[in-house]
Amino acid sequence: MLVVLFAAVLHAGWNALVRASPDKFVDTGLLLWGAGMVTACLLPFVPLPAYASWSYLAASVLIHVVYFTLVAFSYRGGDLSFVYPLMRGSAPVFSAIAAIFLLHELPSPGSWAGVLLISCGVMVLAGDSWRSGSFRPASAMFALANAGVIVIYTLVDAQGARLSGDAFSYTGWMFLLTAALSSVVFLAVQGRRMFAHVRQGWRKGLLGGACTLASYGLALWAMTRAPVAAVAALRETSVVFAAIFAACFLKETLSRLRYTSIFMVGAGAVAIKVF
Repeated sequence: MLVVLFAAVLHAGWNALVRASPDKFVDTGLLLWGAGMVTACLLPFVPLPAYASWSYLAASVLIHVVYFTLVAFSYRGGDLSFVYPLMRGSAPVFSAIAAIFLLHELPSPGSWAGVLLISCGVMVLAGDSWRSGSFRPASAMFALANAGVIVIYTLVDAQGARLSGDAFSYTGWMFLLTAALSSVVFLAVQGRRMFAHVRQGWRKGLLGGACTLASYGLALWAMTRAPVAAVAALRETSVVFAAIFAACFLKETLSRLRYTSIFMVGAGAVAIKVF
């Protein structure tokens, strides 16, 4: 439990770093570069992932390139206290909907209660943003799209980590390959500006990259030791930590409505996963 809570804090932390950046796209690339560098130093000390997990690893790399790109676009106009709970909180709802139509599984009453809590929380969140004039339709759309991506990579990586024989090795190779592929994309878009940014902000990149790597690696490790649903539920407490970071470090103004909506989204996500 403590490991997953720590992973939730780290996850909210690196999202705060991206949101605080004046150039979200470039700093997301810097963060991935940092994760790749940290990973490269650690991989010699862990075994290769088992062959059975390689197809999942390849799929995960492609999915994560899309994920990090959508993260950057989401924060370009949206507050952390708006985008983060929308992105993380909507994922369990999408999972429940997918289970109904693809697996023909009807959610339990507790899961339906969780869906209702999240839906109401998101509507309150959107309404509060609209009232304060901070609502950005593009950020909301990117965040919702990324919620779908989160559902996909969670399922892929949970299975891949279990087949790999070593969750940390699987996570490390995923981040290293994601960093390599993303570098090609970011360099194609930013050119030499990306090199200059790495030289100037390499400390920030290493810090954010270490947080990203540790957050996901710890969560995947927990999924190999405990039920995936329980780990995923506890990890959704990150929306609460994101609210704390938004108020304390990013100086975002959080109204009572926004606090209420964030706690509703967090409680609903936990309810879906637990019940």
